[in-house]
Amino acid sequence: MEAQLSRPLMALRLIFLLCFFSALARCCRFLAAEAAPTLVTRLPGLDGALPFRLETGHVFLVRHVRSWTHCKQLHFVHGRYVIVDEEKGSELFYYFIESEGDPRRDPVVLWLTGGDRCSVLRALLFEIGPLKIIGEPYNGTIPRLRYHPYSWTKVASILFVDSPVGAGFSFSRNPTGYHVGEVSSSLQLKKFLTKWSTEHPYYIANHFYIGGDSAGGKIVPFLAQKISEDIEARVRPLINLKGYLVGNPGTGESIDFESRVPFLHGMGIISDQLYETIMEHCHGEVYTNPKTALCAQASDRFDRNYGTYLSYFWANNNITRDALGIKKGSKDEWVRCHEGDLPYSFDIKSTIKYHRNMTLKGYPALVYSGDHDSAVPFLGTQSWVRSLNFPIVDEWRAWHLDGQSAGFTITYTNNLTFATVKGGGHTAPEF
Repeated sequence: MEAQLSRPLMALRLIFLLCFFSALARCCRFLAAEAAPTLVTRLPGLDGALPFRLETGHVFLVRHVRSWTHCKQLHFVHGRYVIVDEEKGSELFYYFIESEGDPRRDPVVLWLTGGDRCSVLRALLFEIGPLKIIGEPYNGTIPRLRYHPYSWTKVASILFVDSPVGAGFSFSRNPTGYHVGEVSSSLQLKKFLTKWSTEHPYYIANHFYIGGDSAGGKIVPFLAQKISEDIEARVRPLINLKGYLVGNPGTGESIDFESRVPFLHGMGIISDQLYETIMEHCHGEVYTNPKTALCAQASDRFDRNYGTYLSYFWANNNITRDALGIKKGSKDEWVRCHEGDLPYSFDIKSTIKYHRNMTLKGYPALVYSGDHDSAVPFLGTQSWVRSLNFPIVDEWRAWHLDGQSAGFTITYTNNLTFATVKGGGHTAPEF
């Protein structure tokens, strides 16, 4: 009798499980479909259609859909989903510009920017992207854009990501989602790449590079090492990592800043007298955090910062936000950079060991510096590059563009190249 009853019960259980997993699969497919990226064809401030392919979107950093109950807890707003359970609901915003050359063969570059949660839109509009903001007095209307014919997208597809959470249009629904640091935000980027690559399988075979400048240069080698470890462990999807590049990169070492005064003195920007005063009273201290009043007084005479403002008005215009597919209510105000208002841990103490590890593994690395950068001068960057003690394979020489000297370069074993960019500042491609 029990055996006769068990068969119908087993059948019912099987039917229930099939229905459950079918519903869960439909839920997951629905989530994926609803999170589809935005294909941007026009942008305010630019006449006509975009002459390149631009895709934007948010990548959701929830680990996975755990259950049908969890699936039901995901509500949908404007074609995207909002998490309302215990997860933090952090989302990274990206701009993906497909190569204007041969996107099936050209490399894909993940690009990160620096500063205090600075938006990667700066890199897109001022440095390496195919658009530039026209520098003219703001008159209350949307700032105008122009096509940039020397964009890096001529030879590569570039994935610009607002990272960490809180930068640009990236956001978290839970305030604790903004409590990140260099290590945790790097791991979030690795998760981002896994999700993005899974959703864009047609780029998996392309050569993949990681690039960034300034403080983004601290994240690049650490993230590259984490990805290389996944490759060695055969974690899928396999990122076709081929190398990385960093511009005017921070390392976490004091040499990044201690070279400022010698650089400015060598450039003729500060006098012999001021140079001697600083060297006498600062005794090798980091000039941005002087320990004595005399050092602070002397250092203050050369440390000044200037900012741009047009991008603020462009990015905060509702027409721009609609065109980019920004989720309504996700960010009240876009800011180019934050000013210490969100918590962030500087927990990568030094990146030099990661540069050593990656180059010894055989990954090519390009380290470049604008030779007019006083924020992270090339003197300091040269110093830590030399500290790796790699033999020189191509001596210091000029490199040329269109028959003119564009800077100097030196190449070491393990495919490590250092180069200066003539006339370049802290974000060299901007100049």
